[in-house]
Amino acid sequence: MFELVGEREAAGAADREHRFLLQRVQPALTGLIDGSLSTLAPIFAVALATHEPRYALLAGLATAIGAGVSMAYSEGLSDTGELTGRGHPVVRGGITGLGTFVGGILHTLPFLIPDYSTALVLAVAVVAVELIGLAYVRTRFFRTSFVRSVLSITLGGIVIVVVSAALGSAA
Repeated sequence: MFELVGEREAAGAADREHRFLLQRVQPALTGLIDGSLSTLAPIFAVALATHEPRYALLAGLATAIGAGVSMAYSEGLSDTGELTGRGHPVVRGGITGLGTFVGGILHTLPFLIPDYSTALVLAVAVVAVELIGLAYVRTRFFRTSFVRSVLSITLGGIVIVVVSAALGSAA
């Protein structure tokens, strides 16, 4: 009898952890990855094209806000959560949208620095820290290889930075 109670408690804890991953961590990670990657192109293209940190800042703010709202709606409207168990769509959408905004705003903030070179170097450093942080979250919660996570996320970032650099340099 005591074993049955212990087994039920363990099953309940595993179920709570699974719901937490599905309903909170996964939407947050999706938002953080999207915000960190999708905002790179406009921010760095504007920074490289204009050499004006204030324009990169404006592009970053607009992109982080727009991407956050877009991802909140996308995630919230993707399913009701009833069939999939992914949780309430408004909560999930809010988590994803906030994660997207945070992911996009972090490497935008260095452009508050008026010196172009300093802002650009600091923004690149922030992106590197973001990518490592995202890899850590994937490793911590989803039991993925840290090295594989860093490589996967960095590959996406490199592709986006190359495209944005090409666009920014062509202007």
